[in-house]
Amino acid sequence: MADTSHGTGGLSFDRKKRSWPGEINIFLALILIVAIFELLGQVLPYMNGQSFLFDTQDRFDSIFNEARLRIIILQVAIIGIIALGVTQVIISGGIDLSSGPLVGATAMIVMSFAQTEFVNGNPNPKAVFTWAFDLPVIIPVLVGLAFGAFIGAINGSLIAYTRIPPFIATLGMFLICRGIAQAWTRGQPVSFPTESYAMLGKGMNPVFWFIGLAALFHVIMRYTLYGKHTYAIGSNEDAARMSGINVQRHKVRVYMIASMLAAFAAIILSSKNLTAQSGMGIFYELYAIAMAVIGGVSLTGGRGSIIGTVLGAMVFGVIQSGFTYVKLDAFYQLMAMGAIIIAAVVLDKMRQERSANRR
Repeated sequence: MADTSHGTGGLSFDRKKRSWPGEINIFLALILIVAIFELLGQVLPYMNGQSFLFDTQDRFDSIFNEARLRIIILQVAIIGIIALGVTQVIISGGIDLSSGPLVGATAMIVMSFAQTEFVNGNPNPKAVFTWAFDLPVIIPVLVGLAFGAFIGAINGSLIAYTRIPPFIATLGMFLICRGIAQAWTRGQPVSFPTESYAMLGKGMNPVFWFIGLAALFHVIMRYTLYGKHTYAIGSNEDAARMSGINVQRHKVRVYMIASMLAAFAAIILSSKNLTAQSGMGIFYELYAIAMAVIGGVSLTGGRGSIIGTVLGAMVFGVIQSGFTYVKLDAFYQLMAMGAIIIAAVVLDKMRQERSANRR
């Protein structure tokens, strides 16, 4: 029999208690979901043997359906940016319901500063402000990020210093931001941005922003004190406080970063669409939470990863695109996504209980 004793004191290592990273499970689930939709394309009579992700009609240079892949990635990129911030909030033991309306409010405000002065040689008919020249692109970007930081500071301060439950504090901000979005121009859309602003969300740029930010925050959450403190607070807030972490200040910082990411997502979304509307961001907060939960982030805090959230975003995008692929009606899609979110939480609960029993 192989010796399983390692280290000092004869401590034994039980191979049965080994477990691989949760991200591998999510990746395997992603492959399984793709395989299921591929199978449905072959067995459903009305699908006529279509493939979900592979090019069976020689329309592309590769074996993959590049058009569908591009749509899937673009669909999840902007909400995925929000999910990066939501992931940090949930790991810290909180929740943020204000990110969706914050997208709408930020988009309206930012587009007002990003408008071009002239359209086809005539004064901009939808101009909110009258400028002597087109503002540099950095101005609306900074305005948007500052607005996001302001909203996040309010959320974090309410939660950290008044001890209001995160659900209530961010639900109140949900309504405030939606009201700001509607009041900014009395519900009228804001359009005609400058060319430099339109470039931010052009083509596949949202995907590059998402990947870049995901890589940045993966490093931050894994290798910096900010990340270690976030995990510590989510795991045991009292223990984190006794170990010398300024829990209140850190919570404010987490909510500020999350709101700034939501504001940046609004900048990219309005740039991509070349317009801003007060209704932007509907359900985005729920979709972002779903991506994080599907990616293995525990709603009880203290566990999860940025990589898991990125994989969760891909799972979310594949499921959403797959439902459209098999021609499932929109209202059934919402019902199915709700069931998937519940299932993900149930599985997370079971995984936690199994892990506790192994100790």
